[in-house]
Amino acid sequence: MNKVEQCIQSLETGHLTRAKEIYETIKNSGTEEEQFLLAEALRGLGFLDQAASLYNNLLKHNVDDGELLTTLADIYIQLDREDEALNILNKIKKNDPFYIQSLLLQADLYVSQGLFEVSEQKLFEAEKIDPNEPVVQLALAEFYASIGRFAEAIYKFEQILPQVSELNDINIFQRLAEIYSTAGEFEKAIHYYERVLEDRLDIDCLFGYGLTAYQAGMFERAIEKLKETIQLDPEYQSAYLPLARSYEHIEDLENAIKIAKKGIEINPFQKELYQFAGKVCLKRGEEKEAEQYFKEAIKLDPSYLDAVLTLNKLYLKQMRYADIIELVEPMILEGEEDPYLLWDYALSCDKEERFSDALNAYQKAYSYLKENEEFLSNYGFFLLEEGNHIAAIEVFKQLRKMDPTNVEYIELLERLEETSLE
Repeated sequence: MNKVEQCIQSLETGHLTRAKEIYETIKNSGTEEEQFLLAEALRGLGFLDQAASLYNNLLKHNVDDGELLTTLADIYIQLDREDEALNILNKIKKNDPFYIQSLLLQADLYVSQGLFEVSEQKLFEAEKIDPNEPVVQLALAEFYASIGRFAEAIYKFEQILPQVSELNDINIFQRLAEIYSTAGEFEKAIHYYERVLEDRLDIDCLFGYGLTAYQAGMFERAIEKLKETIQLDPEYQSAYLPLARSYEHIEDLENAIKIAKKGIEINPFQKELYQFAGKVCLKRGEEKEAEQYFKEAIKLDPSYLDAVLTLNKLYLKQMRYADIIELVEPMILEGEEDPYLLWDYALSCDKEERFSDALNAYQKAYSYLKENEEFLSNYGFFLLEEGNHIAAIEVFKQLRKMDPTNVEYIELLERLEETSLE
């Protein structure tokens, strides 16, 4: 067993002191081959600082070696030492076989810094040197996908396909499926998902297929693929909510709530599942159960507006105005100004005879909901009850514009305007 093998074996068996001794010996007096082999092994095991030290040693005698320079730069990128990585990459000469690789690494670095134009220029330079190199086309495709330029990403990925369908552990069919799905072109996405699954069963691909089918409104197919996903891995948390929603869309509420409950068992911290379960319970007439689910969702996230608003609607139906105030008031005091939340609060304060709080909430909501007829009607009649006829006239004028044939609005306005003239 040579020294490199001894060092790695000592690391793997937990003999760290012995491993360090051998490492220091190779670093200080080992041959270049020993240093290179140990550096590669340590890099593979995640000992990046130690590997970098060995590569730096090797570079003292191989100053212009592009392979060593790009490898060291890649390590520095993983260690978040980006400036040092760029300095090293800039040392690689244009005639070096690893120059294109250095350009690709620089492009990645500039993307991480938000310098997209600079990154694109580096990729263009690489493409100009070797326009037929699939790795360069892949880098351009991933770059365009990362910044949302989907048409260009798709074009580049499709350029690669005639040459290779998998590159650097990336399946080109699957990436096209994912990008088409993100771009909202669901049928094209499904075509590519099917192409991937013809060759191999990949659970992430299966889930992506199911989710895309759900987004496309193909609920039966979504159910089929998402069920397969869960059968392969019951712990695949992301599959439960779209599967439950798919069942809801086909009016199979029994399976919808069953899947939601199973999802909650798998991940009791996913607030959206509680919210969904609550809504399904409401559809099933199970108000007590629905309330509990909404409360669980809010417990996980007290600022979860969807859950608060849905629970409010249940409370309004049950005329539990004090409960709405108790739920909503802390959020309003913290500065929440969602207009529908304010509307619920205003209605509840009115019913609980907290008229000043009701007026304040109505006024805040008004700027957002001045085109909402139901809100304006609530607000207008509240103002009437409070004797604020001038403000009520303005609100009912707006209502008359929205519904010029509404006899109630017309007669109210006539009476109010007559009163204001007296």
